[in-house]
Amino acid sequence: MEDDNGSLVQRLIEIVNEISVISDYRCTVKKQYCNLARRLKLLTPMFEEIRDSKEAVPEESFKALRSLKEALESARDLLRFGSEGSKIYMALEKDQIMNKFQEVTACLEQALGGIYYEKLDISDEVKEQVELVLSQFKRAKGRVDVPDVELYEDLFFLYNKNNDVSADPAVIRRVAEKLQLTGIADLTQESIALHEMVFTSGGDPGESIEKMSMLLKKIKDFVQTENPDLDSLARENTIPSSCSGQVSTGGNQKCPVIPDDFRCPISLELMRDPVIVSTGQTYDRSSIEKWLEAGHGTCPKTQQTLTSTVLTPNYVLRSLIAQWCEANGIELPQRAGSRPNKTSLAFSSTERTKIEALLHKLTSTNPEDQRSAACEIRLLAKRNADNRVAIAEAGAIPLLVDLLSTPDSRTQEHAVTALLNLSICEENKGSIISSRAVPGIVNVLKKGSMEARENAAATLFSLSVVDENKVMIGASGAIPPLVTLLSEGTQRGKKDAATALFNLCIYQGNKGKAVRAGVVPTLMRLLTEPQGGMVDEALAILAILSSHPDGKVAIGAAEAVPVLVEVIGNGSPRNKENAAAVLVHLCSGDHKHLIEVQELGVMSRLVDLSQNGTDRGKRKATQLLERMNRFVEQQKLAQSQAEIQSQNQPLPPPSSVNVVDI
Repeated sequence: MEDDNGSLVQRLIEIVNEISVISDYRCTVKKQYCNLARRLKLLTPMFEEIRDSKEAVPEESFKALRSLKEALESARDLLRFGSEGSKIYMALEKDQIMNKFQEVTACLEQALGGIYYEKLDISDEVKEQVELVLSQFKRAKGRVDVPDVELYEDLFFLYNKNNDVSADPAVIRRVAEKLQLTGIADLTQESIALHEMVFTSGGDPGESIEKMSMLLKKIKDFVQTENPDLDSLARENTIPSSCSGQVSTGGNQKCPVIPDDFRCPISLELMRDPVIVSTGQTYDRSSIEKWLEAGHGTCPKTQQTLTSTVLTPNYVLRSLIAQWCEANGIELPQRAGSRPNKTSLAFSSTERTKIEALLHKLTSTNPEDQRSAACEIRLLAKRNADNRVAIAEAGAIPLLVDLLSTPDSRTQEHAVTALLNLSICEENKGSIISSRAVPGIVNVLKKGSMEARENAAATLFSLSVVDENKVMIGASGAIPPLVTLLSEGTQRGKKDAATALFNLCIYQGNKGKAVRAGVVPTLMRLLTEPQGGMVDEALAILAILSSHPDGKVAIGAAEAVPVLVEVIGNGSPRNKENAAAVLVHLCSGDHKHLIEVQELGVMSRLVDLSQNGTDRGKRKATQLLERMNRFVEQQKLAQSQAEIQSQNQPLPPPSSVNVVDI
């Protein structure tokens, strides 16, 4: 792609990433703003496929993408205000807020509608997803949820009665509860939000903001009157060691109260590096990393299963913590990931000396020293996040990469497993790639021991989480040995190979490589081994490959249709969904497969899936049913036309018969 196209699309990806970290919308706008953010996140796959494509974006679509960038920036600013803005302001100015929301939604719909998707080099799956987003924007246009009239009337009453000390406590209580302003942390956040509005107004708050501030003071006085111990209880949770710059009140030195939202739910300390997990909850990075390293797969606060271990920085909260620290004369806490002080804070001189000694042994000419050092580094890197950072900072990664080519199989196994453990740290992924580790890892994948091959596959999966690495790994020749491991590995090896292949094949250019490496026959074999435990993985990879022309041909040639029809009838919900997705691609423009699925009696199974399946499964089943119904109608029409034509043909003349007289 041309540079200007590429930079525009990259900026679109960045804006959506900025939107994805915004959370905790104010209650008055929560439903609409959550829906908007969810829809915008679904655009990322389209941007990524456009970025990775070698084809230039047509001029008309490029103009629409530029308009979309402006609309996304407006949406991001709107969502940020919905997360950080004043609750009182949003409730009082509900009409203005909703008008702005509708304006942003209309701009997004217009920009998305101006893109010629059929002329873009993107997969059918992504086109369907964007079409869904566009249809949701169209349905949402003009739709306004019923506002809380009582809340508005109560607020309006208090807003215009600021000097009335005898305001009904029941009214204030209702407002405080509905706006969730019942704790010190909530009130502090609201105060910060109003302060920010004063700042953005250039220091002239105007009458309306002054009235809102007086209203907030009335709510705060009521809350403290109702809960006289609230402030003293909150003061017990003061900053333990960061209060070197305390504020002085009445001659007594006191640490300011940390707002609850600024505390990590695990450590209960002021967060240094707040990050968001897949459930939307925020934790301090060091605390949640230790939780994950302990083997937990759930969110500590909600107990929901984490769908991903990716930790996304919460820039909004980090900014609020910084403002709060500055306002209270507190030194901003050092981020756990900041350099160069992290290692010195987390490690004693003895521990650093131990790591340096291990690195020295890695460079030894004694194979036994190399083996023992690589083994110990492998174990240290597995133990915790601090070790992973310290080992990488000490310079271990290039030395471990050198050992990938050692003839000693055990040393090679320890080296690749150490790199796997180090790659868990996001910062280390870049260091591993820049140390030219991928060719060595691929070599281990081809020639190492079975355990080394398994861990090499897992390392490639870990590195391929970064999108640009997918291209490099695919170009390095990793896919054929991954297919081999998928075919002949242990159960664990097959799982590692499958996850790596699935992740790599998200990039369109790697799909053809996988097909040419013979992955489809291997997947079909795994799919028909009921006790093999690889049905889920096989179907997921087939679904992603079926959108590629070579993949479609290979799956069709492998006589997959009967197996897929069987899965739609008897598989798990996710497997039914993936089987239907494969059939949609196979039956696209191919009468042979349409006739085959029709003869196998798939119609009733598709009807059931369209009514009771997952959301994606319902869409795929409906698509396939529509395609089959059109084909049946075409067959009937062709048959009736043939019958009419045969009826209109003139009868042939009778043949002459010679009569013989007897």
